[in-house]
Amino acid sequence: MKKFLLSVAFFCAATAHSQVLISLLFGDKLNSPFLEFGLEGGANFSTISNQETSGTNLGFNLGFYFDFKSKNNPAWMINTGVIVKSPMGAKGIPVYSLENEDLDNTFEGGTIDREIRYFNVPILIKYQFKNNIYLKAGPQFGLLAKAFDEFSKEVDGDDVTYKNNIRDKIHVIDAGIALGTGYHLNVGNGLNITAQYYYGLVPLMKGDSSPKQYNRSFYLTAGIPIGKGKAAKRRAEKEASENKVILPEDEKK
Repeated sequence: MKKFLLSVAFFCAATAHSQVLISLLFGDKLNSPFLEFGLEGGANFSTISNQETSGTNLGFNLGFYFDFKSKNNPAWMINTGVIVKSPMGAKGIPVYSLENEDLDNTFEGGTIDREIRYFNVPILIKYQFKNNIYLKAGPQFGLLAKAFDEFSKEVDGDDVTYKNNIRDKIHVIDAGIALGTGYHLNVGNGLNITAQYYYGLVPLMKGDSSPKQYNRSFYLTAGIPIGKGKAAKRRAEKEASENKVILPEDEKK
């Protein structure tokens, strides 16, 4: 699994900036009656369990998704993909020593915002009811990309900040359970509006002592199928061509 996640992370890092363009160019090739491909993004509100904080960390996520539909019952699907941009963390963590007297004096009485960025891969079972409401649940795996604490304090009317890289203190692999619900809008090719909660089960910090800390995050996202209409039009034209009846010359007269 670790090798799989590393491969996914490498692919995501190499293509993140061209993701939208690639999707627009090849989205219709990935859509079929039993497969929906699209882009998904929105906001996520994260915190860390058993960590003193002053509030949740607001982040913005972006990725792509696949809905693999059952041929026997299309209401059942496997919902997966990659959330390329997915920051987690918490706001208002108490200030700790940076082992630098000047920095410690500067930020004494300040605050810390912790941001942890992952490449996340959910693998969820999804069921869509006839009224277009759907439920989904399953495991989600994350591969650490970056992690830092941003120290901040107002000094003489100016905001002073300092980023402390803490990547080596965070476990590289994260995993937990994702639960979500949403609605599939019958507008255009369909828009998926989802509310989803992630409950981390892997301790966040290396060498963490009790009580252990875990990632928690609530997502509000919108998923847009890419190339679905074009793929459907191409299938319809192909079926019409295959079903076309060619009349003999004498019957045309």
